[in-house]
Amino acid sequence: VIIPFQLINNLMFIPMNVNGVELHFLVDSGVEETIMFSMEDKKEVSFKNVEKITLRGLGSEDSIDALKSSNNTLEINGLKSSSHLLYIVLDQSFNLSSHVGIPVNGIIGYKFFKSNLVEINYDRKRIVVYKNNDKVRKKLNKKFQVVPITIERFKPYLASKIAIQSSDIPTKLLIDLGNSDAIWLFENKEKAIVIPKKNFVDYLGKGFSGDVEGKRAQIAKFAFSKFEFKHPVVAFPDSSSIKNVKMVKDRAGSVGAEILRRFNIVFDYENEQLFIKKNSNFDSPFNYNKSGIEIQHYGLQWVQETVSLQTIPFEGNRVVDNGSVILSNFKYKFVLKPIYIIANVRKNSPAELSGLRKGDIIISINKKPGHAFTLEKINSILKSEDENWIDFEIERESQILKFKFQLINVLWKKRF
Repeated sequence: VIIPFQLINNLMFIPMNVNGVELHFLVDSGVEETIMFSMEDKKEVSFKNVEKITLRGLGSEDSIDALKSSNNTLEINGLKSSSHLLYIVLDQSFNLSSHVGIPVNGIIGYKFFKSNLVEINYDRKRIVVYKNNDKVRKKLNKKFQVVPITIERFKPYLASKIAIQSSDIPTKLLIDLGNSDAIWLFENKEKAIVIPKKNFVDYLGKGFSGDVEGKRAQIAKFAFSKFEFKHPVVAFPDSSSIKNVKMVKDRAGSVGAEILRRFNIVFDYENEQLFIKKNSNFDSPFNYNKSGIEIQHYGLQWVQETVSLQTIPFEGNRVVDNGSVILSNFKYKFVLKPIYIIANVRKNSPAELSGLRKGDIIISINKKPGHAFTLEKINSILKSEDENWIDFEIERESQILKFKFQLINVLWKKRF
């Protein structure tokens, strides 16, 4: 079965039918259960055998209320899961849609991977689900390198090595397709996992228990099996953000999609192994958002667009000019376009020092209307490898203001 996916900020999104209604899911190997949210616009979905529970996860706040529902049916391109257990988050503020710019109604993890051989092909942006048999495995063995993993508490883990400066440190990392960063490391002085002196405080994302904050820095290297990466940008979540997470023994952090997207990967949970090979992204640089602003989708607006009409001039009953077409820009149409807002500003970042603030509504970026961009395109501009100058025009308290700042790489550039 072949399932195309949308890749946004390194994350994979697929359509899936839940009890007969099409919804959109994030594919995430870092979660055990199937979780749903943002259901206020999907009231046609019915759930059976519902009971109230609480959920805990990444984030510094307390648990959140949710519903537990059994005997649901999930379908996608001929794959079908009956008697599926779902957890429905009731807090409408838990909303991935505003972070990625498309509707997202859920996260699916272990239940998607447990029974089949699942290929993630980042080059072709598709997931291929194979039948789980020896014939398929023999073919995969010829094309891919096999890397052993472990499945613990329904999640995959990888043995790897990191070097903060020079000495190699063995690490056990969660393989987390739902984490858009390269690597997360949990500070542990006993194991010499310490935050480099050159770092900055940053917003790392949103978990079930609130915002996740921490520091970003660059380390000397990350390696697993025969593969090695120099100078990846690593996130170190603070202790309050991971206090609610149940850790497996010896876990040191996570390897995320900024590393994983550099390979085409086949997950084989049953035999605890990965089939893996390099793809066209392997040598891509490790960039990060140098601006210091987190931008979110903030609803829709009607925008007037000019439509070019093709007209053929007539004179009496005959065509003039041998039927030549004349373009007349005189008809308008109104189209719904996205609104973007600055949701977070990093302290002492280029954006903050220029004067931008949380809550500013974006009018234009580099003199181009904000609504002309996708959220993915805006993020790619802010993660540029070059230290470009960026122009922002924003609305604040009914005033139109202009700001300009340079993307500065504040992490070390030393080569080890």
